[in-house]
Amino acid sequence: MSEILRQQIEKITPLTDKEFDYIVSHFTTKKLKKHQFLIQESDFVQNDYFVIKGLLKAYYVNEEGKEHIMQFAMEDWWITDYQAYFNETKASLNIDCIEATEVLCLSLYNREKLCADMHKIEHFFRKKSNSGYVALQRRILSLLNSNAKERYEQLLQQYPTLFQRVPKTLIASYLGVSRETLSRLSS
Repeated sequence: MSEILRQQIEKITPLTDKEFDYIVSHFTTKKLKKHQFLIQESDFVQNDYFVIKGLLKAYYVNEEGKEHIMQFAMEDWWITDYQAYFNETKASLNIDCIEATEVLCLSLYNREKLCADMHKIEHFFRKKSNSGYVALQRRILSLLNSNAKERYEQLLQQYPTLFQRVPKTLIASYLGVSRETLSRLSS
């Protein structure tokens, strides 16, 4: 089960069995059902989550009740409300399961402890954070500069399997278009 975590870490830095056993001892496991919340708006965010199995969405609901999907997360991805996690505050996002999901949970305390104890893990999280910043910048620039058709094609090219796993209404929300517009784009 945790082998997927080891594979991800070892894409950046090699580990001995002893090092990996120490790392994984700082995580807990959580299983969730389809449509179950991992995080709800106004919850205190205790953990960063590494997806072992399943698919989740992180989203914001505006004052009019419209859902804006910020991120999907599938196997081998990390997800949380990072503002709330790092600032130890209440969530402004909701994260729920599109499919039955299993995650590894890492508290901020344990993350900081691992980073203090092991330079390799501090390096791993720095590299992952940098990749996240780049992806976020690309997403913002895409929303600002690309039309709906271009955003659809970019998403399809980057994550083709997402289209088999996610209902079209959720893809539309992620792209910032209506369901009808998405149908026209995909035809």
